[in-house]
Amino acid sequence: MNLKDKIRVIENFPKEGISFKDVTTLLQDKEALKYTVDAIANSLKDKNIDIVIGPEARGFLFGAPVAYALGAGFVPVRKKGKLPYDTIGVSYDLEYGSDELEIHKDAIKPGQRVAIVDDLLATGGTIGSVAKLVEQVGGELVSIDFVIELTGLNGRDKLKGYNIKSLVQYEF
Repeated sequence: MNLKDKIRVIENFPKEGISFKDVTTLLQDKEALKYTVDAIANSLKDKNIDIVIGPEARGFLFGAPVAYALGAGFVPVRKKGKLPYDTIGVSYDLEYGSDELEIHKDAIKPGQRVAIVDDLLATGGTIGSVAKLVEQVGGELVSIDFVIELTGLNGRDKLKGYNIKSLVQYEF
């Protein structure tokens, strides 16, 4: 299946010069959604994944069904202050300023095999922070999987040393 046919591209959103890749059209198409979840799950099925991490918010949409398909647990990574129990956090830089992501301290047991699943790899900053969180709580990061990769932003450069996969690539 050509997933690019299922992803709506919106120019100049959320601001001038940005070409936004909208996955809501993929999510509403039952065949495309099944294909996407199955493709990611199939790439992970022989890796003995214990936990799938889904970063807020679109990582939840793909990570949870992939975890289900694998028979693995699902752990959300959220913005600071959104998780109800004891957390650890990591800050990361944004275009203007910084933000912080958090995970529950007890979400991953040392040595558990972890995959991160998200919708989009752009610059790699957010996912690099999620990878740090996984390692801080003792998880073994086996794979990082994306639906979309914006190759022109060189996000893989910030994620060297990790196993990275994406289903669809766009220059920008």
